[in-house]
Amino acid sequence: MKDNAHLKRRGIIMVACFFAVLAIVFTPLFPGPNGQKVNGLDYLDNFFNQLAKGSAYYIDKQIEEAHSYAGTKYSASLVMRSPQQAERVASLFAANNISANAVGVDLDLSGDFADIATIILKDADLMYDNAGEVIAAKYNMNELAVLHGWYLVLQAMEKDLNQAKQFSQAKFLKKSMSKAVEPAYNFYKVEVKPVKEGMVLLAFALIFYVAYTVWYGFGLLYIFEGMGIKLEH
Repeated sequence: MKDNAHLKRRGIIMVACFFAVLAIVFTPLFPGPNGQKVNGLDYLDNFFNQLAKGSAYYIDKQIEEAHSYAGTKYSASLVMRSPQQAERVASLFAANNISANAVGVDLDLSGDFADIATIILKDADLMYDNAGEVIAAKYNMNELAVLHGWYLVLQAMEKDLNQAKQFSQAKFLKKSMSKAVEPAYNFYKVEVKPVKEGMVLLAFALIFYVAYTVWYGFGLLYIFEGMGIKLEH
């Protein structure tokens, strides 16, 4: 009986410590973006995003590949999601001297394929560098709305090129979406942190996660054994 009481007491203390640490984790005590305080989960989420962003940059390679299509003419009537979206995208092209006209949900687009792709990729590059204010000033539009518009354009162009059996160009646009526009949008305002600079915190976070989980498991195990419940195969 004494052994059971001892195990039960040990388990209760361990579980209590688990929830005490959990309360600290969910308290805004940790440094966050712009000097604000955030909880531990948001802090680590931002930390892992910083590490991930440093290894997700391929925009320069996409711009280089776009140059290989210089002189390739592109003309199509793209179907956008709404008349408002078509007009918004047409205004983006107009700001870059690319011929685009919105008629209902249709966007009549004509220009050099390399120029069209490069404009979009360079805007994505600015967003990746967190220079959204440059894009907002250029288009007089929220920078995230601009990048979302470019994503829809690439999506519509890829569909059009696949239907025309121009698979090489379609594949390039698909890569531009996944390796340029999407990372630029998702990692906007996240600062890059090289993995070697975050190795100590990375190792601590992984070790803490394993130890913390095991600690909770053993705490429950001791409580059950102290109550006379045996976990056996």
